[in-house]
Amino acid sequence: MKTILFIIQKEFKQIFRNKSMLPIIFILPLMQLVILSNAASFEVKNIKFSYIDNEKSALSRQLISQFEASDYFDIIAQFSSKKEADLAMQNGKVDVILEIPNQFEQQLLKNKKGNLSVSINAIDGAAAGVTNVYIMQIISGFNQNIQTNLNMYNEGMPFPVQRIETIPSFWYNKTLNYKTFMVPGILVLLVTMLSLFLSSMNIVREKEVGTLEQINVTPIKKYQFIIGKLFPFWVLGLVVLTVGLLIAKVVFNVPILGNIFLIYFFTSVYLILILGIGLFISNHTDTQQQAMFIAWFFTVIFILMSGLFTPIESMPNWAQNLTYFNPIRYFVEVIRMVMLKGAGFQDIKMQLGIITLYAVVINGLAVWSYKKTN
Repeated sequence: MKTILFIIQKEFKQIFRNKSMLPIIFILPLMQLVILSNAASFEVKNIKFSYIDNEKSALSRQLISQFEASDYFDIIAQFSSKKEADLAMQNGKVDVILEIPNQFEQQLLKNKKGNLSVSINAIDGAAAGVTNVYIMQIISGFNQNIQTNLNMYNEGMPFPVQRIETIPSFWYNKTLNYKTFMVPGILVLLVTMLSLFLSSMNIVREKEVGTLEQINVTPIKKYQFIIGKLFPFWVLGLVVLTVGLLIAKVVFNVPILGNIFLIYFFTSVYLILILGIGLFISNHTDTQQQAMFIAWFFTVIFILMSGLFTPIESMPNWAQNLTYFNPIRYFVEVIRMVMLKGAGFQDIKMQLGIITLYAVVINGLAVWSYKKTN
């Protein structure tokens, strides 16, 4: 035990002596949490809106005013022809073109229906889909008001219009604030990246400077060396999690409805798995550049297939099946369940069991692949 404590003490001293490493460990992750949580948004705003009003009636002006009142659209220009509007979209000046045809009001009054032309820049398919939903909501509301006015009188006799009202109830995120959803996921990302990169480069650095060969001929046992090398990064991962939770609560007002110690317990097991992956990578690389490249390669795949930015349910079936081998998926699920839903141990025991199994397998392979000669 004393041997392990001496190695841990030596590792902490080595970490804090490296002045260039301290900002990467403590300052950079926190800056990333604040910046990414504000930048990574599912909302689509400031949509560049333009229109062609061929009728210029009171009804057409009323429709345009609905878009002007929306927080999602910025009225950029009014065009006199479709050709001119198409050229503006081609040059990237507008995102949406609404064309109101001649006799639009007359068609509504006479036939109780009318046609509108909407062109949307769909280079970004996801943003175009959201934009289309916004437009349909505004037009649907406008159409409902028009139909109400048209149906108020039937052969000169007024009659009450029956309307069905829907009152939504938003669970777990009443204000629909995207930061409530994103901050826990980004915190998972930072804890994972920091722990994986530092652990994967740690032993490789010993190889580069030549100290690993000296350690290999000492009486230090293999398990003592590995525990002593990885334990400091396990502690640093929990420290980053602690500071991240404080920022999430104080800066972003993200609720923590569940037991916070449950988050720490799951994170402790999760970090053992991540550190095992880092050790396995370092055992099969000779330079820090190689270790960083391999760690980054797997991290990108894990992030994109974790459900952090893209819902897993929207992926193809083969991709959904692959996510079951992704440890970040389970951490993202658990931290959101505990923080936002108040989940207990019974709710996360499946994810905990899978992560524990992965941790045992990966660390077993990592220890087995580490070559130590006494």
